[in-house]
Amino acid sequence: MIFLSFVYVIQKNLSTYKYLQEAFDFEKILFPGVQPPIHERIAIPKLSSNNDRDTMVLQQLMQGTTKMDKINSLPPSEKKQENMNIILFYGDDWRYDSLGIVNKHVKTPFLDALAREGVLFTQNAVTTSICWISRACLATGQHYARHKTMKREPPVPFHKHWNETMFAQLINNGYFTASVGKWQPSKMDDGMFNYSTIYEGFHYKEEEHITDMNVLDALHFLQNERKGVDDPFALFVNFFAPHAEDNNPEQYLPQKLTRILYNETDIPFGPTATEESWNKLPFFLDENEEGRKRWRKRFDEPIKAQKMLKNYFRLITGVDFACGRILEELKRQNETENTLIIFTTDNGYYLSDHGLADKWYAHQESIRVPLIIKDPRMNKNLIGTMNDAMTLSIDLAPTILQAAGITPPERMQGDDISKLYTGDIIAGDKHWRREFYYEYPTITTIAHIKHVQALVRKDYKYILWPAYKVEELFHLPSDPYEENDLVKSIDPKYEKILEDLRIEFRRVQKNAA
Repeated sequence: MIFLSFVYVIQKNLSTYKYLQEAFDFEKILFPGVQPPIHERIAIPKLSSNNDRDTMVLQQLMQGTTKMDKINSLPPSEKKQENMNIILFYGDDWRYDSLGIVNKHVKTPFLDALAREGVLFTQNAVTTSICWISRACLATGQHYARHKTMKREPPVPFHKHWNETMFAQLINNGYFTASVGKWQPSKMDDGMFNYSTIYEGFHYKEEEHITDMNVLDALHFLQNERKGVDDPFALFVNFFAPHAEDNNPEQYLPQKLTRILYNETDIPFGPTATEESWNKLPFFLDENEEGRKRWRKRFDEPIKAQKMLKNYFRLITGVDFACGRILEELKRQNETENTLIIFTTDNGYYLSDHGLADKWYAHQESIRVPLIIKDPRMNKNLIGTMNDAMTLSIDLAPTILQAAGITPPERMQGDDISKLYTGDIIAGDKHWRREFYYEYPTITTIAHIKHVQALVRKDYKYILWPAYKVEELFHLPSDPYEENDLVKSIDPKYEKILEDLRIEFRRVQKNAA
């Protein structure tokens, strides 16, 4: 029997309790002979089965659950709508390939469905790969080099320019706003949002999972807080999952309802999850480096590594279900056609890749994150497509503001992504970026986590470790896992390429400030 704690929601609203009780009735799925009612279904590609219990559960969840099977079934609007609503689903420590639509080992049916109703940006990246700095980049639409928010404690540099943030611009221009879940850096001041709840750093609070808390708070906002409010809304759902509970030896503690998943077979690790790849890293990345210490916590033994990886993906599937429940409520309120829906995350993640854990550094696994956008203004010919333009975390603020009819402040450095799906610009167009500057600063000490900077292109990636004056050069089309450092090559052609990239690196570095 699967039990969930509904104490919190009962305190808020009994109708929400009844809705979630129905949506969470997994016993009708898990035990044969008691099937949930089957409503109208959207066309969903069949999952491979082979008597796989995990797949069976998800197949039934998608095609035969109570209300959740009709998510995103409304057709996109044919006209541009003003003052549209905005929902941003913001995951944590979730890299680009941890979606079912691009990785058969991950189960994310609701986000996959969202991608089929929108556009999936396959080359999306963050400009700094750590939670609170990336969130400052999201809020400001700026590189770290400009907003200068390095630490979580006050005073927070970007708060001095709060009125120029995406959040302030929305509320100051008539939006009814809400932020639920994780919030960094520093505390949230009164008036930053119309409604907010803040919590992070744990997976369970007594018997209640943090992802369930995120859902209940989001539903409470949609069903109660905005009742009687005519203004368009902007809801930011900031999941803590699948971030590890760092001080807990278990690290990843999934919801009870997802623990049945991923049990039948082992999940493969990436090709660089080897000692050989670890030994290819620069000499100063040693056993005392934080990413290596966390690797030992999670991945240094095969049985432990599988447990960690499966629980990490169970947390991801839990967030996927959460997004599905919130989207169904949006549809129930007939708001789907007038809402910009975005899913993305704050940074990528090493899952033993290069012998590391967590994030920070400039490898693709650390800097690339998923981005799904469903927009009522979207060119209908682009719905369900994948776009490989180099979109960035700093693009989301100007994209959201432009969708809301608000001119982004001049200090924002990102661009409006809607140009890529309304037909104004196509991927590869000269009017869209072909490179970007990446930086992770030294937050504590160099011994803890190293300072790294990079110039990232689709062809080459130039990496600089400033404290050690060490450079790396990778040709991504032929070396996507960044193991063959061309700085060490004896081929003279790379000397000219390296010098050109150094010059361009200094230019983009200057422009980022």
